[in-house]
Amino acid sequence: MHFVTGGAYNGKSKWVKTFYGLTEDHCWRSAYDQMKIPLNVSRFYGDVVVLEGVEQWIKGLTADSGHEECRAIWQSLLGIWRSWESEQHERTVVIIGADITKGIVPIEKEEREWRDLTGWAYQDLAALADRVDVIWYGLNQQLK
Repeated sequence: MHFVTGGAYNGKSKWVKTFYGLTEDHCWRSAYDQMKIPLNVSRFYGDVVVLEGVEQWIKGLTADSGHEECRAIWQSLLGIWRSWESEQHERTVVIIGADITKGIVPIEKEEREWRDLTGWAYQDLAALADRVDVIWYGLNQQLK
């Protein structure tokens, strides 16, 4: 599993496409295209699956559930995606999430809760991932 994060509009998607040499015929699921969070891995194809905009899917979880339930759902999803990877050698799930945890803390409770949950989810993901990269202005820094 590969976690890629960084600021909004800092080139995360472009970097992932270049790093993996991805073409048009790869499996790319994006929350920014109004896609639902991928629960059914049987629809995944190829050796590299990219899940983009994970912070938006996490926001959707916070709308329906409390913190503990959201974290349990998130950890379950990570397990499902990790299992898909391990079914065949050389599979990778790349998870791209914008860093929304820096800067001014929002006034609205819902926005603060989303920010908190996203930070916890990213910690879970970073712990599980084989590789973690931060992208700023199109440049990567490998953290793990």
